[in-house]
Amino acid sequence: MEKEFLFKSNGKFYVTVKDGYLSWTRKGLQNFLIQGSKGEKSIPIKSITAIQLKAPRLTTGYIQFAYSGSSETKGGTMSAVNDENTITFTKKELDQAKELKQLIESLQREGTSTSNSKTSDADELLKFKELLDGGIITEEEFEVKKKQILGL
Repeated sequence: MEKEFLFKSNGKFYVTVKDGYLSWTRKGLQNFLIQGSKGEKSIPIKSITAIQLKAPRLTTGYIQFAYSGSSETKGGTMSAVNDENTITFTKKELDQAKELKQLIESLQREGTSTSNSKTSDADELLKFKELLDGGIITEEEFEVKKKQILGL
């Protein structure tokens, strides 16, 4: 699944969610003056530990991504504008920013539920193996259960 977002009212941010990654490129004079020419930033979605969304009021709004190894700014909007892990936007782009946040959070939940089901499948296999080793079920019963669990 690929989804693209364009935040262009406050600097330009081309944002893409694709193949488990969140990527963005800064364009425009305003971004160049604040951040310089940094190229594309990509973060694995599973590495994102926090998403902070601040709606625009008197100043610009922003969506900031924290992940292991990143340094999070804590000084409000003015500090966030200088943070390379922050995308800024105006009031008319707030819905788009909320959509981006919701998409990332839903992809994180999908990744978590997938890994949890794999863990529980492995746990279930281990339980049946223990039953086999304890002589409670036969080899044939174990193989049938193993195929069911693995979907073979």
